[in-house]
Amino acid sequence: MERRILGGTGISVSEFALGTMMLGAWGTADHGAAARIVHTALDAGINFVDTADMYSDGESEVIVGKALKGRRDDVVLATKFHNPMGPDANHRGNSRRWIVRAVEDSLRRLDTDWIDLYQVHRPDPDTELDETLSALSDLVRAGKIRAYGTSAFPAEELVEARWTAERRGHVLPRSEQPPYSILARGIEAGVLPTAQRYGMGVLTWSPLSAGWLSGRYGGPDGADPGEAHRSAMLGTMYDTALPGNAAKLAAVTELKKVAADAGVPLPHLALAFVLAHPAVTSVLIGPRTQEQLEGLLAGAGVRLDGPVLDRIDEIVPPGTDVVRDPTFHLPPALADKRLRRR
Repeated sequence: MERRILGGTGISVSEFALGTMMLGAWGTADHGAAARIVHTALDAGINFVDTADMYSDGESEVIVGKALKGRRDDVVLATKFHNPMGPDANHRGNSRRWIVRAVEDSLRRLDTDWIDLYQVHRPDPDTELDETLSALSDLVRAGKIRAYGTSAFPAEELVEARWTAERRGHVLPRSEQPPYSILARGIEAGVLPTAQRYGMGVLTWSPLSAGWLSGRYGGPDGADPGEAHRSAMLGTMYDTALPGNAAKLAAVTELKKVAADAGVPLPHLALAFVLAHPAVTSVLIGPRTQEQLEGLLAGAGVRLDGPVLDRIDEIVPPGTDVVRDPTFHLPPALADKRLRRR
């Protein structure tokens, strides 16, 4: 497992990071099985573990904390805040009031004295960036966190955060965590160049595009995701009667041919594609089972040459999304009706 430096911090992280959203009630409910997933990842050379307070309402952090017993010093541990952690309106967001409370809650659940990377899970239109960055800078100076970053911030907010930090004397934001895959390349146009310009680390998520690039769908030997998930709660995400999903399925069918010609499984092609971008530091893999983890780990070390990347560009042009997916990234100005009305 190769290592890369995270955003000028000097912190060395593995090119695969373990995402733990599926550890807990949302996925692997058995804590023993979940801990084994963490241990397998660490034994394979992963030293970067990412979680969030909201995952299974804090249960993921508890599992990670237990699993890291005796190995904490060797792990770069990241978590996030912002999303609701209860019905109270002040138990969410990016205010100093909530950040100070949220970090203590995460430290307790993770059973650790410090967090290596504390991330703002989403932008908050109700809180000035100066307020948020000031609180995070104080946490760095207090030793509770080593660095902080953002997640799903558009390029313009990354610029504003950088300028705010410089002008107000705050600690600089060191990373961004955006969704990125062959099917969702929109961040190549703004977010990734901005991160490169400011020397920020980039920790990407959803490299398999919510399962579309898992290898199960597309082509004569692949299942129809609309059929496979017809009765699922999120069935519309895979309903190929929808034009956007039909476009995804058509792209996946062509990508399977590229993977077959390259001699690699489609998921490995998808992971290697993300890591090929020079702005990317690490790619999050978020397995639900031990089998899924082992399958993804087998793709470590896969590298794509120019001709393969050129074929991918022909299927999904650089800087474009096959279909804009609001499930993953919707700017507050579009999601919050208060910001669209007087």
